[in-house]
Amino acid sequence: MQLSYWERQQYFNQVDVAIVGSGIVGLSSAIHLKRERPDWKIIVIERSFLPYGASTRNAGFACFGSVSELLSDLKNHTEEELLALVKRRYYGLKTLRQMLGDDVLEYEPLGGYEIFSVNDSKQWHTCKDQLKYLNQLLSSAIPEKTIFADASAQLNNFQFCNIIGMIKNHAEGQLNTGSMMQGLITLAQSLGIILINGLPIKQVADDGTLITDTFGFRPKNVLLATNAFAAELIPDLAVQPARAQVLITKPLEKIPFAGSFHFDEGYYYFRNVGNRILLGGARNIDFAGEFTSAFGLTDIIQNKLKSMLEETILGHTNYELDLQWSGIMGLGTKKTTIIKAIHSNVFCAVRMGGMGVAIGSLVGKEAAGLVISHN
Repeated sequence: MQLSYWERQQYFNQVDVAIVGSGIVGLSSAIHLKRERPDWKIIVIERSFLPYGASTRNAGFACFGSVSELLSDLKNHTEEELLALVKRRYYGLKTLRQMLGDDVLEYEPLGGYEIFSVNDSKQWHTCKDQLKYLNQLLSSAIPEKTIFADASAQLNNFQFCNIIGMIKNHAEGQLNTGSMMQGLITLAQSLGIILINGLPIKQVADDGTLITDTFGFRPKNVLLATNAFAAELIPDLAVQPARAQVLITKPLEKIPFAGSFHFDEGYYYFRNVGNRILLGGARNIDFAGEFTSAFGLTDIIQNKLKSMLEETILGHTNYELDLQWSGIMGLGTKKTTIIKAIHSNVFCAVRMGGMGVAIGSLVGKEAAGLVISHN
């Protein structure tokens, strides 16, 4: 495709910042940049017709970590590092909610839960015994009187099968990620940010020139917000793509629970979406197969999810599946983001570690600050 004079002038000429990737981070960065520099011409480029990756393909958890996941993180992180991670997630969610408002997000403060099966008795007792420790540790990062509490007394009401224990996180909730992304798009457009969909960027030159299949252009600044796909453009970035598979049921007559649930150190997660059940995860039974940037479904993962749905969550309740899909996360050896300058006018904000909903808006704000500091 050859650009006309009008197209080049309107969209690609004298661009102050070109952001590659229109997910949570990309749009949040654009919004913060435009608010700080209203005279700047900012464009956001997306290779697909919708944000392509994880922003609209996740479960919509407004969470910052289950007990077993946090205790597992302490094996590879110091207490100070863990506190920094949790604090970023907690205040990242605050940033998102302040930016769009709870009505737009369809935010529901239903709490987050972690459940433990009869086969995980040792882990259940370990986590229960560490509640006081974690509450005290996190109290310096999160302004909540009691974050985690034993909620096992509610198990009979929730009607799960083969579950012996449950912990509630009082500071978590859930939201509608489709509404969230539409809210970010609407806000960005209202500020005069130009959104361009269906334009894959094939290469980023050292001087910031962006190369597509048919043309190139050089904005003053480039910000890469492609998360899991960042290494396709900058191979040296330590970002590992990882697929997450998800399914959702058709509406059920009745669901005896409401909220967001984690299981097995966060490798499984489910929630109610109205009177449907959304369930995802099981990546831990095929790590090698799921370290991929390819979208798709596999029998081994989907069968495991169906098994958990039938044997643990719903018991003998009849159900029908409605949709199955996958998203691609950006992971690393540490659960920290990469926000840095790659060249004098090329920057990146990537590696959300599966916590894009929680930290994406905050990362976008920090990335915007980085670009501004270099101009």
